[in-house]
Amino acid sequence: MKLIYRQMLSFFAVICTLLIIVTISFINVTNRTLYTNTWRELQQDADSLIQDSIKYDQTTRQFKGLKTSSLKSNANLLARQNVHFAIYDADQQKIFASNGYTATLTKKEWQALKQGKTIQKKIDHPRLDVSDKNRTKEKSKPGPHPSMTDILRPYFYQGKLVAVVSIGTFVSTVEQSRHQILNNLLATFVIAMLVALVVSYLLARSTTQRISKMRRATHQIARGNYKVHIDTQSNDELDDLGRDFNQMADALQASQEEIRQQEERRRRFMADAAHEMRTPLTTINGLLEGLAYDAIPEEDKKHSIQLMQNDTRRLIRLVNDTLDYEKIRTNQISMDRKVFDATAVINNLQAQLRKKAKVQNDELAVDLPKVLRVYADYDRFVQIMFNIIQNAIQFTKNGKIEISGRRLPKGAEFAIKDNGIGMTKEQTEQIWERFYKADRSRMNTQYGESGLGLAIVHHLVELHGGTIKVASELGKGTTFTLFFPDREYAPHAITPRSETDV
Repeated sequence: MKLIYRQMLSFFAVICTLLIIVTISFINVTNRTLYTNTWRELQQDADSLIQDSIKYDQTTRQFKGLKTSSLKSNANLLARQNVHFAIYDADQQKIFASNGYTATLTKKEWQALKQGKTIQKKIDHPRLDVSDKNRTKEKSKPGPHPSMTDILRPYFYQGKLVAVVSIGTFVSTVEQSRHQILNNLLATFVIAMLVALVVSYLLARSTTQRISKMRRATHQIARGNYKVHIDTQSNDELDDLGRDFNQMADALQASQEEIRQQEERRRRFMADAAHEMRTPLTTINGLLEGLAYDAIPEEDKKHSIQLMQNDTRRLIRLVNDTLDYEKIRTNQISMDRKVFDATAVINNLQAQLRKKAKVQNDELAVDLPKVLRVYADYDRFVQIMFNIIQNAIQFTKNGKIEISGRRLPKGAEFAIKDNGIGMTKEQTEQIWERFYKADRSRMNTQYGESGLGLAIVHHLVELHGGTIKVASELGKGTTFTLFFPDREYAPHAITPRSETDV
C-alpha cells in the first residue's frame, strides 16, 4: 500500500475515532439533558398549579383546600401540551386528576414524599383515560398504561404535608425531540466524516509530496549533483530531515571539491617531483658517465663530486619530506616531549642558515631571552623552526628575517617575521594544504621545495597541542606566530586534523 493511503487511513481513523467518541458522549449528555429539562418544566408546572389553586382562610390563614375551577382550567391548558397530572392529599386520597390520570405510588415513595423529597421517574406507566396519539414504539402496550416520564412533588403548609402533585408527559414527546436531535447529529456526523476524509487526504498528500521531493533530491545526489537543496519552511521533523539533507549535500559538495583540489595538487606534485628528480638525476648520471669514461678533467672531478652530493641531498630531502608527511598524517610518529632551552636551538639554526641568508642578501636577526624554556619534542621543534626560517629566507631577497620569542603564562611564543614577497589572503588560507605552493612561478632549485614543508609544520605543531598563525600582505612580508603550551597545559596525545580540515 502506498504511503499516502496508509497515512490517509491513519489520519481518517484518528479523526473518526474522535468523532465517534464525541458523538456518543453528546448523545448521552443529550439524553440526560432532555429528561432533566422535562422534569424541571414539569416541576415548574406543578408549582404553578399549587400557587394558582391553593385556598386559605382569610382570618386564620389555615389551608382550606384547592380551587377546582383553577385546576380544571390548568388541566385543559396542560393537556394541549400532552401534560397530565393528579393531586393527592396528605392521606394519599386523590383530590383531582386530569383525564383520569392516576399515579403509581409505592409505600416507600410515599414515605419519601412525606419527608419532602421530589421523586423523578424516567419511565412510568400511570393510568390515563386518553391515549398518546404521538406514541409509536408504545403501541404494543395497552392504552390505559402509556409510557410517561413524571415527577411526584410534595407541598407543605406550616410544616404539614397538604398535597402531592403527580405530573407527567408522554415519553414519546421526549423521544421525538431526541430523535430530531439525533437526526441532526447524524447529518452533522456524515458531513464531518466527509470533511475528515478530505482533510486526511490533503494532510497525507502534503507529507508524501515532501517525501517525494527528498527522493528526487537523493536521485540528484546519486547522479553527482551535490548542489541540490530542499526547501524548508516549517519546523517539523521532515524539515529537520531536509536541513540535515542540505548539510549532507553541502558536505559532499565540499568533499568533492576537496578531492578535486587534492587530485589536482597530487598531479602537480607528481609533475614537480618528476621535474625535481629528473634534473639532479640527469646531472648525476651525466657526471657519472663523465667519470666512468674519464671525460672530466682531473681538476674538475672534485667539483663534479660536490655537485652530485648536492643533488643527492636534494633527492633525499624530497623523499624524506614525503615520508615524514605520511607518517605525521597517519599518526605514526611518537613524540618525546621535554623541557629544553629554545634560545640555544634557534641560535644554532641561525648559524646553520646564515650562509643561505647571505646568498639571498638577507639579514637574519634573533631577539630572544638569554634562556627561553619550551616544552616540546626536541627534534620536531628543530624541524618546525628550520622549515619556517628556511621558508622565510627562500621568499625574501635583500631583506630581513627577524626571529623573536617570549614566555607567556601558559607556554612559549615564537614569531618569524620577514619583509619578503608576502602572500594574498587566498594564499594564506591554503598554505597548510599538502602539495600547495604559494608562488607557482618559483619552481627552480633556489625556491622550489616539495610543497609539503608547511603542511608538515602545521601537523607537528598540532601534535604538540600548540597553535600556528600566519599574517601576510602581498609585497610587504609574512609573519608566522607559534605557541607551544607548557607541560601542565599540553594534551597528552593529539591527533592531527584530517587533510580536509587543514
